[in-house]
Amino acid sequence: MTYPIYQVDAFTDRVFGGNPAAVMPLEQWLPDATLLALAMENHLSETAFLVRLPESSDADFHIRWFTPGIEVPLCGHATLASAWVLFNKLGWSGDRVRFQSKSGPLGVSKRADGWLELDFPNLAFEPTQTPALITEALPGAPETAFFVPNDTNYMLVLADEAAVRAAQPDLRKLKELGNQGLIVTAPGEDCDFVSRYFAPGAGIDEDPVTGSIHSVMVPYWAERLGKTELDARQVSQRGGVLRCELRGDRVAIAGQAAFFMEGTVHL
Repeated sequence: MTYPIYQVDAFTDRVFGGNPAAVMPLEQWLPDATLLALAMENHLSETAFLVRLPESSDADFHIRWFTPGIEVPLCGHATLASAWVLFNKLGWSGDRVRFQSKSGPLGVSKRADGWLELDFPNLAFEPTQTPALITEALPGAPETAFFVPNDTNYMLVLADEAAVRAAQPDLRKLKELGNQGLIVTAPGEDCDFVSRYFAPGAGIDEDPVTGSIHSVMVPYWAERLGKTELDARQVSQRGGVLRCELRGDRVAIAGQAAFFMEGTVHL
């Protein structure tokens, strides 16, 4: 059997920037072990798989995301990449596509400025004492962290952008968190906030740009900064730019995408 595959760099306007995602449209679901094997073979932070839903459904496609190690409940950049493929390669008509996912209904819309806007959930978070593993992995970490139960992440708020850029957590220690990831964030120097994201236990040492964590950071920074429209940057080596807005129980996360390649998988 053969299957089409696309690779798109998300949250950037140029190739070799942002976060690369593989997108594989399927006519029906393959076994989970095969999906995971494909993600391992692609060796990107995420591979998105799409299956078309009946016209009577509340969504257009069922979407699932796999890292090289696990299936994850929510992924922003691979959803953005999937929408780009549908709009630009697969002839999807209209300005919006709806996805069914493990995190509920998601949408992606074309904006007037050409950016693609994700409609994501507002994820709750709760303050907690920073786990010892994180303190060991990142000496000097704040005593209080924020836990995100619906996305299995911890978030640390650092003093400034320089601290986020300089962070060098011990990835071997962080791997002991299992599928839980670590977000580090701070006020930005020329944007509202910056971030980086580490999830070695899920097969991702550092994710270049992570749309889903903005479902947590946008409500946090909206409250702290007293504004609902926020410009964000993920300051990894590849880097990415996101325009965000808090809309009640939803978060809008907009970005650009750059097409890199397409091909055929033979199984």
